[in-house]
Amino acid sequence: MQQQVFGGQQQSARVVRPLWPALKRGFFCRCPNCGEGKLFRAFTKTFDNCQVCGEEFHHHRADDLPAYLVIVIVGHVVLGGFMGVEATSTLTTWQHLAIWAPLTVIMSLALLQPIKGAVVGLQWAYYMHGFGGEVDHIEGHPET
Repeated sequence: MQQQVFGGQQQSARVVRPLWPALKRGFFCRCPNCGEGKLFRAFTKTFDNCQVCGEEFHHHRADDLPAYLVIVIVGHVVLGGFMGVEATSTLTTWQHLAIWAPLTVIMSLALLQPIKGAVVGLQWAYYMHGFGGEVDHIEGHPET
């Protein structure tokens, strides 16, 4: 069993979870633990637990990170594409709008669920937000 440092304390009881397989499984909307069970029951709503291995997902806290990552990725691709096309062609404003607006929406919707799955996989691999068995204490919430 490997030792790893978590939060400044050595935790020898925790097995190191592989990061890249967890990210890949999450990106493909599968359980980061077993890779078999489905991660999502709706577009961005996770199941409470994996139907195959029983791993709990209900406590994950992806929050706004997936949306921010989608904005960064789509923004760079669309802006780079727009600038490249603008530099090499003479399209009108309406033609650009007809190309780039739908592409932006389609790419954003296509990437949101896989990126959220990868964020959940990241949290699982690093024992974050309940995946390590501890309870998160959120400032301002007395019940936690």
